[in-house]
Amino acid sequence: MEKTEQKGVILIPDFSGFTDFVLSHSLHVGGYITEQLLNTIIDNNIMAFEISEIEGDAVLFYKYGNPSDISSIIQQAIKMKEAFSKCLEDLHQQLKTKIALSLKFIVHYGTFSEYVIGKFKKLYGATVVESHRLLKYHYVKNQSYILFSKEYLRAVENESSKIIRFNRKTRIDSGDACVYNSPVGLIKYI
Repeated sequence: MEKTEQKGVILIPDFSGFTDFVLSHSLHVGGYITEQLLNTIIDNNIMAFEISEIEGDAVLFYKYGNPSDISSIIQQAIKMKEAFSKCLEDLHQQLKTKIALSLKFIVHYGTFSEYVIGKFKKLYGATVVESHRLLKYHYVKNQSYILFSKEYLRAVENESSKIIRFNRKTRIDSGDACVYNSPVGLIKYI
């Protein structure tokens, strides 16, 4: 069966510090905490992204069509991050255990297709692989950020140029938010 390629946004909220977390918590407690945090992220999907899969400590969200504007994506990420932080605090109080996790977001745009295996929708294409590669970049340990890929920024070029003229050395600090242009895209610390 031929699959139709479409352009769309991929959004991946991903836990930072997950390997150390898994190694320092029992299977039962770690699984419970992970389940609560992933459900919190999914419950705070206010932009109605589709879910392709849950990948251990990350959710692969996607939405076909033109890219959502930067400010909407930032608000979506902040909503998820605030809910994640509240859930972490509640779990810390409930379980009396330290949970050293933070949340990072990858936002990418490009062409991909979808296929179905059983009841699961899977995404396929270079854009999906590139999104996973972006997860491998580690900018600041245990600090939440959003990484906007250069492809996403090009797709929303008119809006992004209103925010900042990008070059390799640009860094803007404003209170607890920092915007930094990395080799792979723009990072906004939240």
